[in-house]
Amino acid sequence: MTLARRLWLLGVLVPSAAALLSLVVAGQLFRYDLETALDQALLTQAAVESLSVSLFEGTEKRDHLNLSSYPLLEQVQPFAPHGELFGQDGRLLMHHPMVSELEAGAAPLIPGDPGSPPRLSTHALPDGTRVREAVVNVRSPQGELYALRLTATMAQVDGSVRGYYRRAFAVAGLLAVTLLVLQTVVARRMAGRLGAITRHLRVLREGDFSRAPAQDGGTDEIGQLRDVLAEVTDKLRGAREEQERLIADAAHELRTPLSLMRTRMDLALRRERGPEELRASFRAARGEVERLALLAGELLELTALGRGEWDRTKADLAAVVGQSVEAARAEAESRALLILLDAPERVEAWFDPGGVRRAVDNVLSNALKFSPRGAEVHVRVWREGACARISVADQGPGIPPELREAVFAPFRKLSSATPGAGLGLAIVREVARRHGGRVWVSQDRRTGAEVVLELPARAMS
Repeated sequence: MTLARRLWLLGVLVPSAAALLSLVVAGQLFRYDLETALDQALLTQAAVESLSVSLFEGTEKRDHLNLSSYPLLEQVQPFAPHGELFGQDGRLLMHHPMVSELEAGAAPLIPGDPGSPPRLSTHALPDGTRVREAVVNVRSPQGELYALRLTATMAQVDGSVRGYYRRAFAVAGLLAVTLLVLQTVVARRMAGRLGAITRHLRVLREGDFSRAPAQDGGTDEIGQLRDVLAEVTDKLRGAREEQERLIADAAHELRTPLSLMRTRMDLALRRERGPEELRASFRAARGEVERLALLAGELLELTALGRGEWDRTKADLAAVVGQSVEAARAEAESRALLILLDAPERVEAWFDPGGVRRAVDNVLSNALKFSPRGAEVHVRVWREGACARISVADQGPGIPPELREAVFAPFRKLSSATPGAGLGLAIVREVARRHGGRVWVSQDRRTGAEVVLELPARAMS
């Protein structure tokens, strides 16, 4: 079912049907109230007529109908009730008005027990007009029994109800037309907005991340969906550009050792070489092979971090950092460096021990690599709010402020003379991202560099 049809069904047909049903129920209640009021009027008139001061008033105490002496009889004639008085033998004694369409066909009515409740009933005349009838049994002061029948037409009640239904159905029809127009406009607008999102998703499916989705301008759920889609498109475009840059940088890094290996081999094959010269060429080539192996290993590690499964468990972060520090002490001693660890006895957090260990190893390796001989490397572990933090600070040349973000990109090095492939901090950033944390270079230090790795201490939902 299309969006327009669904809106027509739920926004027009169902509300209109519910409104129509409510109006019909209200009409029935309206009719009931009118008929109840008519019954009360008939019973009130019957009570007035049956009082001795009314039905049997006068010096002779003769029976008569009080409604025949109304001072406004002409004005109330159209809707005043018809009155009939029957004697003990059921014979019609008098009636009002004097000329009535009920007169010719008035059936005998035998009075009943005066203590019985009034009888109310509805009848239809030959012309289809409905009438309401009230029958009351009365005892005169002389002890005679009479039956009083009051009959009121229900034409006014039926007319009022018909008028109500005409107006109610007109309002219901106007409501249905209004809803139809509104839902049609809304359906077309929503279909256009969703169509723009669908077209953009098709473009994304084809691998084109260059364009953002069309501007929506709405602040509802569809507008929020468009904003999220624009953000996702921007991230996909950034990921594509980062991937292309990674491939280009990897190709450049791979080309250099391969070119050096080919040059040395060409030189070795250009003329006859002695054993020592050949060994020197092979040693140089082997060094480039080791460089290629290291680069390939780091690339594989970076790729594995991005798509591998993470085993997050509740563990002691201070213990993992301590293991990394102990493993780096041998290299630190060979460089005449001192590693100082400042950590509490236990820092519990939810993390992948292997991934965090690799990240700390890489940061420590950089700190040892850039620290001058005799310097100190400070490693600190602590809790801060809902996060756990690890910082490694060295006393090296530091990182310029304009490069403190760029150093975490793959193959980004401070200079061409910097050893390594430039993937160490990229691996650290990937570890932080996969844990829902972050990594940055602190700006508080005036000398050296301090890298801070922050991880959520609680389990990720």
